Amino acid sequence: MTIKAIALMCALTLTAAAQAATPATAPAGAPADANGLCKDGSYSTTATKKGACKGHKGVKEWWGTAEAKPAKKTAKSEKSAKSEAAAEPAATPAMAPGAASSPAAKPARTTVAKAAPGGGSDKVWVNTESKVYHCPGDHWYGTTKQGEYMSEAEATAKGYRADRGKACK
Repeated sequence: MTIKAIALMCALTLTAAAQAATPATAPAGAPADANGLCKDGSYSTTATKKGACKGHKGVKEWWGTAEAKPAKKTAKSEKSAKSEAAAEPAATPAMAPGAASSPAAKPARTTVAKAAPGGGSDKVWVNTESKVYHCPGDHWYGTTKQGEYMSEAEATAKGYRADRGKACK
């Protein structure tokens, strides 16, 4: 190949790449704020192409702005980010009583309501409205509108059932 042929091929490739990077213009019948046309004929007004026509068979045409790609991470930037994270103490989520303290353990869901006074590790919380009892450490333990504490044996004797069929241990 000659240098002239290689230069011509490079120019054609660059021209095609520039045309692909330039967003197309919206058709005349499209809404003013539309960024794309879905395959089912509806228009998308989302800012990014990703997920724009979800539920509409995908994107047929996109004339919105090109999406910015995230910067590549370098080993040096990752190392500095790790050292900064190590310098600041991480906040640890509150764990449920009796939960394992391993890193794989999920944090307990925080409760909005405060537990009613009078409970303990040997008592269950009986929701008198739903006829279900909850074990200590459960999200609903002592927090339902109507209920009372009693032993698990007493709760089952009165006909209450365990939450999700799981008896306390």
